[in-house]
Amino acid sequence: MLNRPRRNRVSETIREMVKETILRPVNLIYPLFLVDGNNIKSEVKSLPGNYRWSLDLLLPEIQECINLGLHSFILFPSVNEEFKNSTATYSYSSKNFYLKAIKIIKEKFPNICLISDVAMDPYSSDGHDGYVRDGEILNDETLPILGKMAVAQAEAGIDIIGPSDMMDGRVEFIRKELDEEGFKNVGIMSYTAKYASAFYGPFRDALDSAPKEGDKKTYQMDPSNSIEALKEAELDEAEGADYLMVKPALHYLDVIQLLKQNTNLPVAAYHVSGECAMLTAACQNGWLEYEKAMPETLLSMKRAGADIILTYFAKDYAKMVKNGVITL
Repeated sequence: MLNRPRRNRVSETIREMVKETILRPVNLIYPLFLVDGNNIKSEVKSLPGNYRWSLDLLLPEIQECINLGLHSFILFPSVNEEFKNSTATYSYSSKNFYLKAIKIIKEKFPNICLISDVAMDPYSSDGHDGYVRDGEILNDETLPILGKMAVAQAEAGIDIIGPSDMMDGRVEFIRKELDEEGFKNVGIMSYTAKYASAFYGPFRDALDSAPKEGDKKTYQMDPSNSIEALKEAELDEAEGADYLMVKPALHYLDVIQLLKQNTNLPVAAYHVSGECAMLTAACQNGWLEYEKAMPETLLSMKRAGADIILTYFAKDYAKMVKNGVITL
């Protein structure tokens, strides 16, 4: 027998030598939930191991992550109902605790990469990503609101803007607004192929941001479609995006690969809350082994073509690398 592929698997050293895909902590972005107040660390029950943090407790959490080799974070605000309205004005208010937190975090940790969320749903009384009038989510009327939000975040010190709203033309609008205000070096990580998925439940629990009426199918993509993702990618790239994102990740590995094969931009994959909660539940019930199943899951996204992975498992993965459980 001339060909024996098993010869390349006979020892740990050889297996490591020919390993095709390597996932490092620097490839990961850790999502964090922020609440206003002090001394708050409230677990998201539908997403075990993840918390809503007040800033005073979040700062040492970020330091701990840095010590583990994590340097990139995406920050999401949980906003009290009293500050929500139909036009999301609190999103760019100087009183917004989220903007104040961005400034403090970047002052304390100037070398981390901090990514924002740009969409109306955390601040909207309607719970939608865009401006609602008579039950319709209005695209063009939403863009100026998103532009104000992005500029306010850039002024606070954010490194990368993350428009998750899926409004047409928002990347170009935000890019122009940022450039006009002097923020030419602030990047845009566009939620390029964001699907109307069933796997967002724990995230919406964390932020209390579910739509009050209807769903998001008129602006988020149909899970049946993949070629449509190429159109979204072409538009975002032409409009000035610096990164293209696929969300969710695990159930859309084909889309990750499709975008990677058709763009020169970095491709990010968002391993969403429901996907993480699903794996966590299986492990808590003893059906899967967390230390093996979790890294394998993340590796599948990297192998599919993701340069960057946003995942609620980022800290655990970094810890496993530091402790030698995972070898790079």
